[in-house]
Amino acid sequence: MQANLHFFTQSFMKKYNHKEIEPKWRKNWDESGIYKTGESKDKPKYYILDMFPYPSGAGLHVGHPKGYIATDVYGRMRMMQGYNVLHPMGWDAFGLPAENFALANKTHPRIATEKNIATFKKQLAQLGFTYDWDREINTTDPEFYKWTQWIFLEMFKRGLAYESREPINWCPSCKTGLANEDLENGRCERCGSVVEKKPMRQWVLKITAYAERMLNDLEKLPDWEESIKEMQKNWIGKSEGASIKFTVILSAAERNEESREETGSFADAQDDVSIKVFTTRPDTLFGATYMVLAPEHELIKNYELRIKNYGEVKKYAEDAKNKSEVERAELNKEKTGVELKGIKAINPVNNEEIPVFVADYVLAGYGTGAIMAVPGHDERDFEFAKKYGLAIREVVKAEKKNDGECFSGEGVSVNSGFLDGLTTPEAKKKMIFWLAEKGIGKKSVSYKIKDWVFSRQRYWGEPFPLVFCEACAEKVKSGKYKEGDFSQGEIVNPGWVGVSELPVTLPEVEHYEPTGTGESPLANIGEWVNTKCPKCGGAAKRETNTMPQWAGSSWYYLRFEDPKNDKALVDKEKEKYWSPVDFYVGGAEHATRHLIYARFWHKFLYDIGAVSYDEPFTRLQHVGLILAEDGRKMSKRWNNVINPDEIVEKYGADAMRVYEMFMGPFSQPVAWNTNGLIGARKFLERVWKLKSKVQNSESQKSRIQKLDNLLHKTIKKVGEDIESFKFNTAISQMMILVNEMTAADGLSKEQYEALLKILAPFAPHLCEELWTEVGNEKELESIFNEEWPKYDSELIKDEIIDLVIQVNGKVRDTISVDAEVSEEEAKKIALESENVKKWTENKEVKKIVYVKGKLVSIVVL
Repeated sequence: MQANLHFFTQSFMKKYNHKEIEPKWRKNWDESGIYKTGESKDKPKYYILDMFPYPSGAGLHVGHPKGYIATDVYGRMRMMQGYNVLHPMGWDAFGLPAENFALANKTHPRIATEKNIATFKKQLAQLGFTYDWDREINTTDPEFYKWTQWIFLEMFKRGLAYESREPINWCPSCKTGLANEDLENGRCERCGSVVEKKPMRQWVLKITAYAERMLNDLEKLPDWEESIKEMQKNWIGKSEGASIKFTVILSAAERNEESREETGSFADAQDDVSIKVFTTRPDTLFGATYMVLAPEHELIKNYELRIKNYGEVKKYAEDAKNKSEVERAELNKEKTGVELKGIKAINPVNNEEIPVFVADYVLAGYGTGAIMAVPGHDERDFEFAKKYGLAIREVVKAEKKNDGECFSGEGVSVNSGFLDGLTTPEAKKKMIFWLAEKGIGKKSVSYKIKDWVFSRQRYWGEPFPLVFCEACAEKVKSGKYKEGDFSQGEIVNPGWVGVSELPVTLPEVEHYEPTGTGESPLANIGEWVNTKCPKCGGAAKRETNTMPQWAGSSWYYLRFEDPKNDKALVDKEKEKYWSPVDFYVGGAEHATRHLIYARFWHKFLYDIGAVSYDEPFTRLQHVGLILAEDGRKMSKRWNNVINPDEIVEKYGADAMRVYEMFMGPFSQPVAWNTNGLIGARKFLERVWKLKSKVQNSESQKSRIQKLDNLLHKTIKKVGEDIESFKFNTAISQMMILVNEMTAADGLSKEQYEALLKILAPFAPHLCEELWTEVGNEKELESIFNEEWPKYDSELIKDEIIDLVIQVNGKVRDTISVDAEVSEEEAKKIALESENVKKWTENKEVKKIVYVKGKLVSIVVL
């Protein structure tokens, strides 16, 4: 029995106490600086990043850390594989969520944000993450948003940021403008209010200038999930077709009236009055029997005096403002509209006068806000034409088509003059050529994505680094300033001048409530608004709108690479070393907002030489939600939120980490189950108890080597599963190994240490403690300084395999054989099988095919 002495026998009697172990190791990690990011060029780098959170007042619930745990597991494995790992954390703290929380709690957003960040950091610290807090960033820090402002100015001076006064999405509850990406089914994503269209002055970023590149460059991202790429493609929404001009004229009755009054023709009053449309089916132009304008179309207002029923048209347009775009675009809703009496449009292909309607099923934000209606080949136009008794003309013939039906597919052109007999693709090309030849149209591309409305009429956001100078505006108008008179950052647009001294900081205020008037609360702070023009030194006024929350998050990942730099956005050498982000993990809901915005900003920064890669994120993985135990999303409203602090207190951080990774496939939603958490805790307790089996006797080695086969299979599978984010199956495999180890007579120190190494990324506190208890106590040497274990390819081979035997393609037997069985022996065993003989007796064996380690296929006649 003396030969079976255990290591540190007295320590084996201790129970697993997470309340002692976890704080001890977190303190050790902090003091040792083990998670400080290394930058030695002698080691390969790995940059793994979470989509950083906005620090809400509610703090974290157990669903929030799921992605953070996953990146931590992955990052720890990479550390042990010899990489410099950058795994940072920061705070997306500007914007509506933070400001609305502060308003509700009657405090200043800065104070609320600081308090919320402190809560988040405390909660995250309990879970033992590898964050290098020396690299922490906060989008509300002037030293950070200085560079957000710098990027905006670079866009401004290149014409990618421009002032607009067109109708935008207005949330009456949040009292601010919103980008299209901030809407869900026509409602504000934040508060759920129905969004209105409201004309307003705002700054817009020309994201459409990058639409084609963002679309094409998705092909450069093979490690992105296809579903995310498809969502981006659909949001960008490229459509190819033609733009066509329809001339607008007075109706015959109005022309006669004007002739009698000798007031001149409509064309004399307005030169080249036309409506421009975009269509993906120029081949159907002969079938256009009327036109439809969106209620917001500028022609309606501009030609008030020409539209005889303007009052009726105006009322219809006003009513449309109360409907969301989703409601208006609903295919099954009854179509409504009003004819613009007094004017007509000319179909350019046949000179036919056709009526012009306003109808809410046409959206201002799609195409040009006007359509040529072809009711014979578009369902919405067809329903509208039937309701209002308008002509329906067939111009595309299908192989099979019942009379009276609308056919929207491709076919052969009919009733279309010079297009007759051509297939749809041929007819499109010929029509586009004809339009270009006549100078009334051309081949064109349209995108669903619209330029990014970048202004918010709120307080809590990055100030725009712009001032408006009346004197400079006048000089531009009079020609006294020329474009060449301005150096970089001093662009007048016209009258808007970029501020060269950054950051432009927010003023400290007591009251910051939104005004609802279309102006930011900053407009009321005279001492901040009134300033000097950086160009001419005269009186000027600051821009009072602020940037949206998406501004800082569009580039923050770069700042983690060089967070203290006050001379540049990021040092070029550091950016070249760390970029691009190797692995980015976060919510799928950001596929059509944050990820599109970040790709746009990054490509711009690449174009101006600020970064060295044209795509920011190499690999992308979305996180499946953790639902409450009742299967619903965790929410105060449902009173089903589970606080991670309580879980860590009762079961330990390691148990929570293991459970969240074991719940199910990482990208799938799954409901919380406390029984599953208890199971994870019991698994860790079994690992703890295994230390009592560790033996150092030579006589025991032959008895415990039988575990090596399973151990090395487990090493292989866990490494591969972490790499592919299949954490649940990695843990399942370790559970199988632990069960076998528990049943074994004993374990070698090497076997137990290998288990601890592969479990350590999931349960770091526990494994650090056990690592020291089995003899690795040198200055509390961390297990994460150890090398990730390598599996022995010989040991992962199965000693016994199941050999499938087929006769004429049908399975007739399965036999267990030695894994190294020869081809000759395998064929012999197959033919001698009693279950096979009855299918081969008295028959000619034509061929026998052997697939090593898997199959013997016998062909008989």
